[in-house]
Amino acid sequence: MTIDWINFTPVPSLLGGALIGLGAAMLALLLGRIAGISGIVAGLLKPFSGDIGWRIAFVAGMLLAPLAYVLVTPLPPIRIDASWSLLVVAGLLVGVGTRYGSGCTSGHAVCGLSRLSPRSMVATASFMAFGFLTVFIVRHVIGG
Repeated sequence: MTIDWINFTPVPSLLGGALIGLGAAMLALLLGRIAGISGIVAGLLKPFSGDIGWRIAFVAGMLLAPLAYVLVTPLPPIRIDASWSLLVVAGLLVGVGTRYGSGCTSGHAVCGLSRLSPRSMVATASFMAFGFLTVFIVRHVIGG
C-alpha cells in the first residue's frame, strides 16, 4: 500500500472529525438525541409534534455546509466512476441496510461507539468488514 502524499490532509481531516464529534456531542447533550443521519431524515418523513425543527436545522446544516466551505476554498473536482443505475442501486441497498441495522454509520460508529453500545460495536465491525471485503473483491478479484 502506498500513501498519496500529495493529497494527504491530516490536519483538515482531524478538524473535520473533531467538528463531527462536537456536533454529535452537542446534539446528545443539548437535545438528548443521537446524530444518526438515517434516523434524523426518517423522522422528517414521519414527524412527531415538536420534533421537526431540530431535524430540519440538522439536515439544512449538512446541505449548507459545502456552500459555506466554497466561500473559503474551492471544492475539489467531483469524479464518479459509476453509472447512475449503479448509484441508485447502491443507494437503495444502503437504505435497506440502515433499516435492518437499526441505524447508519454515523449513528452506530460516531455515537454508538462513544456510548460503548454493544449493538453499535457489532454494527460498526460489520460495516468495516464488509467495506474491506468489497474493496478487496472489486480491486483484486474483479479487477476494477
